[in-house]
Amino acid sequence: MQTFRIIQPTPALKPFIRYYWILQDSTSGIVSQRTLPTGCMSLVFHRGERLKVMNRDELQPQSFICGQESGYSDVTSTGDIEMIVVVFQPHAAKIFFHMPVTLLRDRNVAVADIENPALRDLAHRVEDSENHDICIELIENYFYKCLMYGTPYHLPRLAEVVRHINNSTQTNIRALSNIACLSEKQFSRIFSENIGTTPKDFMRIVRLQRTLSVLQHNPGIGFAQLSYECGYTDQSHMIKEFKLFSGYTPKEYIARYSPVSDYFTF
Repeated sequence: MQTFRIIQPTPALKPFIRYYWILQDSTSGIVSQRTLPTGCMSLVFHRGERLKVMNRDELQPQSFICGQESGYSDVTSTGDIEMIVVVFQPHAAKIFFHMPVTLLRDRNVAVADIENPALRDLAHRVEDSENHDICIELIENYFYKCLMYGTPYHLPRLAEVVRHINNSTQTNIRALSNIACLSEKQFSRIFSENIGTTPKDFMRIVRLQRTLSVLQHNPGIGFAQLSYECGYTDQSHMIKEFKLFSGYTPKEYIARYSPVSDYFTF
């Protein structure tokens, strides 16, 4: 049996956290899933058995920060799953971890390996709590305490840049740096330090997620129209990019999975 819940953060945390999700799955046997880059970092707590990342031939840590991903991963269940996941706004994770999040790209970094006693304590308390409501309360209290130290002055400008990317199928670094009121060199550095990937790669991931969203809501769309609506130069460009990020062409992917955009749906 599987249950899946999306929980919205309190209004004061919404500028920094997109949502929380909770998954419980007691399905017998091995269950595999392909995950694609979402454009957002996350903080993951396993209260049950951990997942195995097949590409790396390793188990996920008990609690870990998941950095920006540049490609797909195949994960497999190893038993009863109970996960609580914090999904950050694309530009906000650095506030809570106090490090350039480019260091976390394509990595699952165990909380136990981070020099942050308060975060390690949170992980232990979440793992030992009686129910999910208490877990969410503990997590939100931790984030509130982090925000007491203030937020970077450039956070609003990055939020505006991300909003522009979300609403535009065509944009470029010059336009984004103008929105941020920074030189292109400054903008690229600050963007990468806070979002965990380059502006160009982030835009490509958002474009992938937009493609999944269009397929989700308009499954009968032709691929030529799909490539136009999502901002690719042509259909072959879309197919090449989609396969790079997912391992499949769009046609192969929708034959195996129901397209869902984690970025534009929740």
